[in-house]
Amino acid sequence: MTGRFDFMRLPSLHDRPPEPAEGGSWAATARPAPPAVPGHIAASRPPVSAEDIALVRASLEVVGPYVAELAGHFYSILFARYPQVRDLFPADLDVQRDRLVRALLRIVELVDDPDNLVAFCSRLGRGHRKFGTHSAHYPAVGECLLQALAQYTGPAWSPALEAAWQRAYSAAADVMVRAAEEDARERPAVWDAHIVEHVHRGNGIAEITVQPQQPYPFVAGQYVTVETPWVPRHWRQYSPAHAPRPSSELTFHVRAVPGGKVSNALVHHARLGDPLRLGPPEGDMVLRPNRQRDLLFVAGGTGLAPIRALIEEVARDGVGNVQEVSLFIGARTADELYGLNDMLRMSQRYHWLRVRAAVSHERIAGLEGTLPEVLAEFGPWYRHEAYLCGPPQMLGDAVQALRRHGVPPQHIHYDPWDTPVLTAPLGPPPSDEETDEL
Repeated sequence: MTGRFDFMRLPSLHDRPPEPAEGGSWAATARPAPPAVPGHIAASRPPVSAEDIALVRASLEVVGPYVAELAGHFYSILFARYPQVRDLFPADLDVQRDRLVRALLRIVELVDDPDNLVAFCSRLGRGHRKFGTHSAHYPAVGECLLQALAQYTGPAWSPALEAAWQRAYSAAADVMVRAAEEDARERPAVWDAHIVEHVHRGNGIAEITVQPQQPYPFVAGQYVTVETPWVPRHWRQYSPAHAPRPSSELTFHVRAVPGGKVSNALVHHARLGDPLRLGPPEGDMVLRPNRQRDLLFVAGGTGLAPIRALIEEVARDGVGNVQEVSLFIGARTADELYGLNDMLRMSQRYHWLRVRAAVSHERIAGLEGTLPEVLAEFGPWYRHEAYLCGPPQMLGDAVQALRRHGVPPQHIHYDPWDTPVLTAPLGPPPSDEETDEL
């Protein structure tokens, strides 16, 4: 998942200098020095006990009504004690505060589930590398987090509760650090890139092709976090609209969202040659190996981009035992059926591809209806592997429609729309043998 524990957009508990800045000209060429490591956090790492877990969860019940204020107080303490890290955060912290709360709640939820705690914190640790994080920031964050918790827990705060939070936080931070260290041995934290093509496609959509300076390995269906020079430190997720290319060029379909600073900058202000920075590829909506089931793809708006990449991958690999590939594209009006003509042309090349459209807010014979309605009409889909991408409401409705019509949840694949690293499923997908028995 776009990777965070986002209250910690700081350097990552292994004591080494920060990695050199790898960004474009708008990025600082030197990262802030790490804050001093608070000894009481960086000390030994006793295990988190059942009693610790009970104390931590009980304290969250106390501060629950005030979590937004707690997050704001945390940042105030952090920037007051360690002002050198302020430049690693966006100017507007509203989104950061929300992600702090959600990440904290997820960690506490998983603290007695070691496998999923490791999976979640590993994603966060890997994702933090692109922010310039390094080891000494983690204990600094822990110190300030405990101070904020103490403030809002009030009389319920005690030495035993403080020790429990220290152990729980340290367990999560240690996993994040190890994941970041392992990731650093395999790939860069960010890739410098520049725009080589920029084409307006109407309805506020631009097709933007970028060339990374280094090879950029990814798998069809994954997404990429992008930072622009116009809105530094704001990373947004965009999916390549194609399978991997030998040149490593990446083409994104970007819609200018009302009020969206990054999307509007990319659509309306970006020009050829402009620099961008790319985070590592993320996401689990990838084709499963040894495909035995027919394939169903559902796309809304620019959610067609990763779906198109998956279909291109099917064409490149060969369909194997798959008999049919069905694609449903949904939109409110016919004008918003972005990419439909391209996919119809693709269906003319590949006999196994069936393409259908659904328009929900316009009366058009043969196209009228919401995606869930059209899916129900052309089903059943219980023997299919389903891949979905689109706006949150469409995504949720389509998932529920498929579930109602008998598609097992393990055969429905999508990456959450908002901050996937905080909300994506954690465990690896079951094998074909496992799912066929469910």
